Amino acid sequence: MRTTRLYVRLLGAHLRALLEHEADFWIMAVATVLTQVVNIVFLTALFAKVPALNGWTFWDMMLMFGVVALAEGVGSFFFEGMWRLAEQINMGELDYFLVRPYPVALQSSSAQVGINGLSNMVVGGIMIGTAVAHVDIPWSAWTVPLAVVMLLSAVVIKVSINLATNAASFWLSSPTPLLALSVHQIGDLARFPLSIYPFVIKAALGVLVPFAFVTFFPIAFLRGTGAVPWIGLLTPLVAAYCAAAATVIFKRGLLRYESAGN
Repeated sequence: MRTTRLYVRLLGAHLRALLEHEADFWIMAVATVLTQVVNIVFLTALFAKVPALNGWTFWDMMLMFGVVALAEGVGSFFFEGMWRLAEQINMGELDYFLVRPYPVALQSSSAQVGINGLSNMVVGGIMIGTAVAHVDIPWSAWTVPLAVVMLLSAVVIKVSINLATNAASFWLSSPTPLLALSVHQIGDLARFPLSIYPFVIKAALGVLVPFAFVTFFPIAFLRGTGAVPWIGLLTPLVAAYCAAAATVIFKRGLLRYESAGN
């Protein structure tokens, strides 16, 4: 509880600092909303020509886009600081974190707040709610809580992959998170059904970097479609694995940290 309370206070301090510049706040918020609007326009234009994408309808795709937007929003708003990890390593800022009685990974993650994440969470939630009302999912007393668990697991997977790839900066000399940015771009492929891709991409998104468990496998399970829809049940286990792997990678990387010299 103490750790959670401190984390919220750190985020609150950065949020108050951002709100000192109200114009910047609203410009960023509106720009993020417009980005999601562009995604919706893209889907509308796509399905105006194609009735279904390998069996996935417009509302199915809207649900996938909404889940990605929500997961990215949570990662940006609550854990934006991890994208500064490469800079923190190169500038020696981790020296301050190491002497404080608070987990280094959480200090790094809470070092910045992504205002765009707030807009993504709101718009993503609206997209999910609207899509769920149109997607043919056989809801029951146990599928509703299972869907919530899968959604939370999707967020954990997304955030854990971000942390793990940014932690690679401990081994790389670049002051920018090039690997993390590249993997993040690959994650955009998870907005579309895994079944439309060739085998190599399926293996990469399903096993190597399991972005498919953010959207495709959980939604395919809820819809009861796909070659092996039961794979979606593994989403919480994949989330636990990703979180554990990211923690181990960060701790191993932290052992390599030698400050920045003078």
